[in-house]
Amino acid sequence: MTQIKLGNNGPLVSKLGLGCMRMSPVWGGAASDETESIATIQMALDNGINFLNTGDFYGAGHNELLVGKAIKGRRDDAFISVKFGAIFYNGQWLGLDLRPIAIKNFINYSLVRLGIDTIDLYQPCRLDGSIPVEDVIGTIADLIKEGKVRHLGVSEITAEQLRKANSVYPVTALEIGYSLADRQIETDLLPAAKELGIAVVAFANTAEGLLTGDMKAPLAKGDYQNHFTRFQGDNLVKNLEKVEVLKQMAQEKGFTPAQLAIAWVNTQGGHIMPLVSMSRRKRLPENMQAMEIAFTPAEMDMLNNSFAQGAILGGTYLQR
Repeated sequence: MTQIKLGNNGPLVSKLGLGCMRMSPVWGGAASDETESIATIQMALDNGINFLNTGDFYGAGHNELLVGKAIKGRRDDAFISVKFGAIFYNGQWLGLDLRPIAIKNFINYSLVRLGIDTIDLYQPCRLDGSIPVEDVIGTIADLIKEGKVRHLGVSEITAEQLRKANSVYPVTALEIGYSLADRQIETDLLPAAKELGIAVVAFANTAEGLLTGDMKAPLAKGDYQNHFTRFQGDNLVKNLEKVEVLKQMAQEKGFTPAQLAIAWVNTQGGHIMPLVSMSRRKRLPENMQAMEIAFTPAEMDMLNNSFAQGAILGGTYLQR
């Protein structure tokens, strides 16, 4: 597995990251098969995928407990990234708690659940202005000095917030949604991260399933994607028409649309890591194969033109 350097002075980690969120219920529902999820994490580690992404609010701590079981006895094989700050109750989003006193409480619970002494990358899941950026980042900097955290990360923020955070303490990685369907960050945020030497951990590479080629309109009423306006009514119908371009190219190249979506993110720069959520071992080989896919200049032009900013109707992953 090819590696990526996190930040100017950060560690080397796998170029493909494993998102563990789908192994636990976040928006309600049941957890995935725990035995299979643990086996998936361990198989990823066996294949050199060492970047494991979790959050203390994934399944109300269930995800961290699961990751802890998977890495027991092989801590040195894993690079653990943890998000904090989101408050859920009965599967409902209530808001953020970014108070320094809360952060110090969150991390102690995370360390216990994970069964480790130090978290490799620790990051607020968002910054909403409720607490000054200096206070949030300064608290994590204190945790780094105490040895409870190795590197500072940030997630789902603006270019202005990124610059401010980096001025308080060097940011190692920015976690953000990025795909052919979500390209708004190319205007300000991606250039800022590159200028500052900050690695980009890109999640939602298939735009919540839109780019898999498997989605049909209309969605079932119980599908969580219905929270996003891009999956509602005529928006979904027209967006799926765009996806036909990706499906046709995938057929011609002998891959799946999802693999091409991941490959496109991977080709956007050596400082960008596709973070792919999976909970079954059978997904690993195809996602690893996606990292080897190359595009001709003509293919890249076709994708970039077909999925230019604004081509996909409805809100982004942030705007819903």
